[in-house]
Amino acid sequence: MKNTVIWDMDGTVLNTLEDLQNSVNYALVSYGFKPYKPQEIKAMLGNGIKVLMELAVPDGLNNPRFDDCFETFKEYYQQHMNDKTKPYDGIEKVMAQLRQKGWKQAIVSNKIDNAVQELTAAYYPFVDLALGEQEGLKRKPCPDMVLTALKRLKATKEEAVYVGDSEVDLATAKNSGLDCICVSWGFRDRQSLQAIGAPSIVDEPEQLLEALLKMQK
Repeated sequence: MKNTVIWDMDGTVLNTLEDLQNSVNYALVSYGFKPYKPQEIKAMLGNGIKVLMELAVPDGLNNPRFDDCFETFKEYYQQHMNDKTKPYDGIEKVMAQLRQKGWKQAIVSNKIDNAVQELTAAYYPFVDLALGEQEGLKRKPCPDMVLTALKRLKATKEEAVYVGDSEVDLATAKNSGLDCICVSWGFRDRQSLQAIGAPSIVDEPEQLLEALLKMQK
Protein backbone atom coordinates (compact mmCIF):
# COMPACT_ATOMS: atom_id res chain seq x y z
CA MET A 1 0.00 0.00 0.00
CA LYS A 2 1.29 3.44 -0.97
CA ASN A 3 1.15 6.34 1.48
CA THR A 4 4.10 8.56 0.51
CA VAL A 5 4.80 10.83 -2.46
CA ILE A 6 8.18 12.21 -3.45
CA TRP A 7 7.53 15.20 -5.69
CA ASP A 8 9.90 16.80 -8.16
CA MET A 9 9.57 20.60 -8.05
CA ASP A 10 10.30 22.33 -11.38
CA GLY A 11 7.89 21.20 -14.07
CA THR A 12 5.88 19.04 -11.67
CA VAL A 13 4.39 21.10 -8.84
CA LEU A 14 5.69 24.54 -9.88
CA ASN A 15 5.94 26.20 -13.27
CA THR A 16 9.31 27.91 -12.85
CA LEU A 17 10.19 28.20 -16.53
CA GLU A 18 9.74 31.94 -17.03
CA ASP A 19 11.80 32.94 -14.00
CA LEU A 20 14.55 30.50 -14.95
CA GLN A 21 14.55 31.72 -18.54
CA ASN A 22 14.68 35.37 -17.48
CA SER A 23 17.53 34.68 -15.07
CA VAL A 24 19.56 32.70 -17.59
CA ASN A 25 19.06 35.32 -20.27
CA TYR A 26 19.90 38.19 -17.92
CA ALA A 27 23.22 36.55 -17.13
CA LEU A 28 23.97 35.68 -20.75
CA VAL A 29 23.17 39.13 -22.11
CA SER A 30 25.25 40.70 -19.33
CA TYR A 31 28.31 39.07 -20.86
CA GLY A 32 27.38 39.54 -24.50
CA PHE A 33 25.95 36.08 -25.13
CA LYS A 34 22.78 35.25 -27.06
CA PRO A 35 19.56 34.73 -25.03
CA TYR A 36 17.35 31.65 -25.36
CA LYS A 37 13.67 31.07 -26.10
CA PRO A 38 11.44 29.22 -23.58
CA GLN A 39 11.47 25.91 -25.49
CA GLU A 40 15.25 25.99 -25.64
CA ILE A 41 15.52 26.55 -21.89
CA LYS A 42 13.00 23.75 -21.25
CA ALA A 43 15.27 21.24 -22.94
CA MET A 44 18.16 22.21 -20.66
CA LEU A 45 16.31 21.78 -17.37
CA GLY A 46 16.37 18.86 -14.96
CA ASN A 47 19.94 18.51 -13.72
CA GLY A 48 20.31 21.60 -11.54
CA ILE A 49 21.43 25.14 -12.21
CA LYS A 50 25.12 24.35 -12.75
CA VAL A 51 24.33 22.00 -15.63
CA LEU A 52 21.73 24.47 -16.91
CA MET A 53 24.36 27.17 -17.22
CA GLU A 54 26.93 24.77 -18.65
CA LEU A 55 24.46 24.13 -21.46
CA ALA A 56 23.45 27.77 -21.84
CA VAL A 57 26.88 29.45 -21.88
CA PRO A 58 28.74 28.97 -25.17
CA ASP A 59 31.46 26.31 -24.68
CA GLY A 60 30.19 25.72 -21.14
CA LEU A 61 32.90 25.34 -18.53
CA ASN A 62 35.55 26.06 -21.13
CA ASN A 63 34.28 29.60 -21.56
CA PRO A 64 36.57 31.99 -19.60
CA ARG A 65 33.51 33.98 -18.50
CA PHE A 66 31.56 30.94 -17.29
CA ASP A 67 32.13 31.48 -13.56
CA ASP A 68 31.19 35.15 -13.77
CA CYS A 69 28.09 34.34 -15.78
CA PHE A 70 27.07 31.57 -13.39
CA GLU A 71 27.43 33.85 -10.36
CA THR A 72 25.38 36.55 -12.09
CA PHE A 73 22.67 34.00 -12.80
CA LYS A 74 22.58 32.84 -9.15
CA GLU A 75 22.42 36.37 -7.80
CA TYR A 76 19.65 37.38 -10.20
CA TYR A 77 17.61 34.21 -9.69
CA GLN A 78 17.84 34.54 -5.91
CA GLN A 79 16.11 37.92 -6.22
CA HIS A 80 13.64 36.96 -8.97
CA MET A 81 12.84 33.26 -8.43
CA ASN A 82 9.23 34.03 -7.58
CA ASP A 83 8.35 36.80 -10.03
CA LYS A 84 6.39 34.60 -12.45
CA THR A 85 6.59 31.17 -10.79
CA LYS A 86 3.27 29.58 -9.87
CA PRO A 87 1.72 26.17 -9.18
CA TYR A 88 0.31 24.26 -12.11
CA ASP A 89 -3.48 24.44 -12.16
CA GLY A 90 -5.01 21.78 -9.94
CA ILE A 91 -1.83 20.42 -8.34
CA GLU A 92 -2.39 22.27 -5.05
CA LYS A 93 -5.76 20.56 -4.68
CA VAL A 94 -4.19 17.14 -5.30
CA MET A 95 -1.51 17.69 -2.68
CA ALA A 96 -4.01 19.05 -0.15
CA GLN A 97 -6.32 16.08 -0.63
CA LEU A 98 -3.46 13.64 -0.21
CA ARG A 99 -2.52 15.35 3.04
CA GLN A 100 -6.11 15.04 4.26
CA LYS A 101 -5.93 11.31 3.53
CA GLY A 102 -2.76 10.97 5.60
CA TRP A 103 -0.15 10.74 2.86
CA LYS A 104 3.41 11.81 3.64
CA GLN A 105 4.84 14.23 1.08
CA ALA A 106 8.30 15.54 0.24
CA ILE A 107 9.58 17.84 -2.50
CA VAL A 108 13.00 16.76 -3.76
CA SER A 109 14.69 18.98 -6.34
CA ASN A 110 18.03 19.56 -8.04
CA LYS A 111 17.38 23.26 -7.54
CA ILE A 112 19.69 24.87 -4.95
CA ASP A 113 18.36 24.18 -1.45
CA ASN A 114 17.64 27.74 -0.32
CA ALA A 115 15.42 28.28 -3.37
CA VAL A 116 13.62 24.98 -2.74
CA GLN A 117 12.95 25.97 0.86
CA GLU A 118 11.72 29.45 -0.07
CA LEU A 119 9.39 28.30 -2.84
CA THR A 120 8.04 25.38 -0.84
CA ALA A 121 7.28 27.68 2.09
CA ALA A 122 5.51 30.08 -0.27
CA TYR A 123 3.30 27.54 -2.03
CA TYR A 124 3.28 24.24 -0.16
CA PRO A 125 3.93 24.91 3.55
CA PHE A 126 1.98 21.77 4.46
CA VAL A 127 4.53 19.48 2.80
CA ASP A 128 6.40 17.36 5.36
CA LEU A 129 9.85 17.89 3.87
CA ALA A 130 11.64 19.89 1.18
CA LEU A 131 15.12 18.97 0.00
CA GLY A 132 17.29 20.74 -2.57
CA GLU A 133 20.83 20.50 -3.87
CA GLN A 134 23.38 20.70 -1.06
CA GLU A 135 26.82 19.47 -0.10
CA GLY A 136 27.05 15.83 0.88
CA LEU A 137 24.13 14.69 -1.29
CA LYS A 138 24.55 13.66 -4.90
CA ARG A 139 22.03 15.25 -7.27
CA LYS A 140 19.28 13.34 -8.98
CA PRO A 141 19.26 10.95 -10.83
CA CYS A 142 21.47 9.50 -8.09
CA PRO A 143 19.20 8.08 -5.39
CA ASP A 144 20.82 9.89 -2.44
CA MET A 145 18.32 12.74 -2.12
CA VAL A 146 15.27 10.51 -2.44
CA LEU A 147 16.60 7.95 0.03
CA THR A 148 17.42 10.74 2.48
CA ALA A 149 13.87 12.06 2.16
CA LEU A 150 12.40 8.60 2.76
CA LYS A 151 14.55 8.14 5.84
CA ARG A 152 13.43 11.48 7.27
CA LEU A 153 9.81 10.67 6.49
CA LYS A 154 10.22 7.22 8.07
CA ALA A 155 8.82 5.69 4.89
CA THR A 156 9.93 2.66 2.88
CA LYS A 157 10.54 2.36 -0.86
CA GLU A 158 7.56 0.05 -1.09
CA GLU A 159 5.30 2.72 0.41
CA ALA A 160 6.50 5.54 -1.84
CA VAL A 161 5.72 6.85 -5.32
CA TYR A 162 7.93 9.29 -7.21
CA VAL A 163 6.18 11.94 -9.33
CA GLY A 164 8.16 13.95 -11.89
CA ASP A 165 8.18 15.31 -15.42
CA SER A 166 11.44 14.37 -17.10
CA GLU A 167 13.98 11.72 -17.99
CA VAL A 168 15.95 12.74 -14.91
CA ASP A 169 12.95 11.95 -12.74
CA LEU A 170 12.33 8.60 -14.39
CA ALA A 171 15.97 7.65 -13.84
CA THR A 172 15.83 8.91 -10.25
CA ALA A 173 12.83 6.74 -9.46
CA LYS A 174 14.48 3.70 -11.04
CA ASN A 175 17.75 4.26 -9.19
CA SER A 176 15.86 4.74 -5.93
CA GLY A 177 13.71 1.65 -6.35
CA LEU A 178 10.43 3.62 -6.44
CA ASP A 179 7.37 3.35 -8.64
CA CYS A 180 7.10 6.40 -10.89
CA ILE A 181 4.32 8.49 -12.37
CA CYS A 182 5.31 11.10 -14.97
CA VAL A 183 3.25 14.22 -15.64
CA SER A 184 2.97 15.69 -19.13
CA TRP A 185 2.14 19.28 -18.14
CA GLY A 186 5.74 20.17 -17.24
CA PHE A 187 8.98 20.46 -19.16
CA ARG A 188 8.49 17.26 -21.23
CA ASP A 189 5.32 16.46 -23.18
CA ARG A 190 3.61 13.07 -23.41
CA GLN A 191 5.41 12.13 -26.63
CA SER A 192 8.80 12.84 -25.05
CA LEU A 193 7.91 10.82 -21.96
CA GLN A 194 6.70 7.90 -24.07
CA ALA A 195 9.95 8.00 -26.02
CA ILE A 196 12.00 7.48 -22.84
CA GLY A 197 9.82 4.61 -21.72
CA ALA A 198 7.84 6.21 -18.91
CA PRO A 199 5.61 3.39 -17.57
CA SER A 200 2.85 5.68 -16.28
CA ILE A 201 1.95 9.12 -17.67
CA VAL A 202 -0.87 11.44 -16.58
CA ASP A 203 -2.04 14.56 -18.38
CA GLU A 204 -4.17 16.19 -15.68
CA PRO A 205 -3.84 16.58 -11.89
CA GLU A 206 -7.19 14.82 -11.45
CA GLN A 207 -5.78 11.77 -13.24
CA LEU A 208 -2.76 11.88 -10.97
CA LEU A 209 -4.89 11.92 -7.83
CA GLU A 210 -6.93 8.99 -9.12
CA ALA A 211 -3.78 7.01 -9.94
CA LEU A 212 -2.24 7.63 -6.52
CA LEU A 213 -5.39 6.74 -4.62
CA LYS A 214 -5.65 3.48 -6.55
CA MET A 215 -2.14 2.66 -5.39
CA GLN A 216 -3.17 3.30 -1.78
CA LYS A 217 -5.67 0.43 -1.81
